[in-house]
Amino acid sequence: MTDTHGGSDRTAAFTGLIVGIVFLLAVVITVSKLTTRSFAGHSTGKATASAVR
Repeated sequence: MTDTHGGSDRTAAFTGLIVGIVFLLAVVITVSKLTTRSFAGHSTGKATASAVR
């Protein structure tokens, strides 16, 4: 019998792992930048009346 689970399966697994990590990193960076851009106009120094209550 021949062994069908050789180096190509390991290569495919590592390729999928690396592609998955890169994809998740891209999603996290995109969400972080969009959130930062969304809150860029909000004031950071002054407390408003509604925030004090």
